[in-house]
Amino acid sequence: MTRAATILVCLTFLPAIGVSHETITTKLTWSRDISRIIYTHCAACHREQGRAPMSLLNYEQVRPWAKAIKDEVLNRRMPPSAAVKGFGDIANDGGLTQEEIQRIADWVEGGAPEGDPAYLPDLPDPPRGMKLYGRIYRADQKPVLAAPMTLIGIRPLTSVAGGMKVIARLQDGRREPLLWVLNYRQEYPRTFRYRKPLRLPARTEIEIEPWTPVALIIATRPRGQ
Repeated sequence: MTRAATILVCLTFLPAIGVSHETITTKLTWSRDISRIIYTHCAACHREQGRAPMSLLNYEQVRPWAKAIKDEVLNRRMPPSAAVKGFGDIANDGGLTQEEIQRIADWVEGGAPEGDPAYLPDLPDPPRGMKLYGRIYRADQKPVLAAPMTLIGIRPLTSVAGGMKVIARLQDGRREPLLWVLNYRQEYPRTFRYRKPLRLPARTEIEIEPWTPVALIIATRPRGQ
């Protein structure tokens, strides 16, 4: 290629190289809107020395990943290990609301602006481990409780592709939804805690659909033991 041809090729690509900023078409900003969602649902893992491969605690860290974040939340792959809302009274389901998902998508589609840093919330504290003091009850396939049990949480111990439902079938035929997890990932372990301890009477049958033999039900010690 001649020198003149080389210069022509470079000049041809200069406009594309020079366009580095997207047009801003949204009033949503990182500082005022999106940071609060990320800090609440993502910062426990997406921080320095967290489980996730990148930190997402400031705009400079988030901006290169904006479109990937949008795709992950729209497809409900992130946050990982989340429970389906409303299936069991779970206090820490970990999932985003539909409104939060839409706000992230609209922000990205609108150019992902930073906004005024004065609106930024305080950085979240590092997560602290939480112990659930109780008896670990290993579920056999469709186990029947020999004594009344107070259930305080459930923790799957392996990755679950697709979904897994845990349901309590009471003697009178009623079915109590306990937990429904989608695409649980073992590398992001979570104990799903109930807002209030759930009393299950003796002879309650626990169903796990599809059967996951390593799922554990974490409960306080049944009465009389």
